[in-house]
Amino acid sequence: MSFQQGLSGLNAASKNLEIIGNNVANASTFGAKSSRAEFGDVYANALNGSGTNMVGIGVNLATVAQQFTQGNITTTDNPMDLAINGSGFFQVSDGKNPTMYARNGQFKIDRDGFIVNNSGYKLLGYPADGQGVIVPGQAQAIQLPTAGIAPRATDRIAIEMNLDARQAVTTPAAGSIDFDDPATYNNATSVTVYDAKGQDVALTYYFQKSGADQWDVYVTANGTPISVDGTGAALPSTTMTFPANGSAPTAPVGAVPIDIPATTNAAGGTTLPITGIELDVTSATQYGSGFGVTDMSQTGYAPGQLSGISIEANGVIMARYSNGQSKPGGQLELANFRNPQGLQPLGNNVWATTFTSGDPVVGAAGDGNFGVLQSGALEESNIDLTGELVNMITAQRVYQANAQTVKTQDSMMQTLVNLR
Repeated sequence: MSFQQGLSGLNAASKNLEIIGNNVANASTFGAKSSRAEFGDVYANALNGSGTNMVGIGVNLATVAQQFTQGNITTTDNPMDLAINGSGFFQVSDGKNPTMYARNGQFKIDRDGFIVNNSGYKLLGYPADGQGVIVPGQAQAIQLPTAGIAPRATDRIAIEMNLDARQAVTTPAAGSIDFDDPATYNNATSVTVYDAKGQDVALTYYFQKSGADQWDVYVTANGTPISVDGTGAALPSTTMTFPANGSAPTAPVGAVPIDIPATTNAAGGTTLPITGIELDVTSATQYGSGFGVTDMSQTGYAPGQLSGISIEANGVIMARYSNGQSKPGGQLELANFRNPQGLQPLGNNVWATTFTSGDPVVGAAGDGNFGVLQSGALEESNIDLTGELVNMITAQRVYQANAQTVKTQDSMMQTLVNLR
């Protein structure tokens, strides 16, 4: 026996305790991955290459192996918190050094609209153009839009409804509808449309049964008929003709064009003309039940300001606006490695690539082998605190045992010195 074995054992046990202590210290660090000490025995080389009866000269620390297993996912109240459920890493950059990789999804928005972590590293992904179309390519720092969304003029209106087949014909004897007299029409409904400036225009539809299975549709914009004859009398914008069974109308067979003239709104302002709107009433029916509108849609909207963001499971960042609209503002790109254990830890919850880890494979969350994202959640560390405490006791006993071999060797040397 020599001091070499005992000293190597003490060093190995000390390193093991350091690794266990680091694991314990990071038990509450989101995205942290546990490490373990892996040891190898040491033998002296024989001069002739043989030596089946060789006694080892101790132990060494072969490697500190990182354990990239999935940590538990806990929900939070912050929509900017992100958790990867499955494989993959967030890509972050400080703009100077090579791209770094993280599992900690504690992100925030800085003063310039970039998504950053607590170290100020910017999250990488794909940008979106002004129309909200994701533009794939080289990942870059994602900057959220800060400007509002421009208005859109209405260009299509669709109505799904049922007109009561039991109602009587209401065409007035004088031949002109009176919008102030409900006796001259059967039913009415309204929808708000928008001009090119995003100003709202109140459209009201009046349905007048003009004959058996036939209905005239009149439209007013802010109380003004959109179609009139030479005398100023209102004209129907379209006439609906139904088959005998009351199903979808036989006329019109498609959308009909309507033009909305400039009008005066309730605030006294003048709205812009809206031309070429397609009015689709082909989903209407005429059954023997009460009048009812089951769906009313139009394509325009007013301008809006950014009111919030949300992140989908595939990493698409949806920008929400005060006018009820939303559009993509970018998409996160994830990275994966054939050998994640080869990544080099840099601290601050990030890793760097090495030759051992291999080059990153990038893609969108949910594609291929990439995990999905969960917004408003964080991945806890995968450290088993109970197991680490047990390992600590074991490492302490190993340290004590190796210290005992050194003590025994010292006692033997003392005996040899005392021989006379």
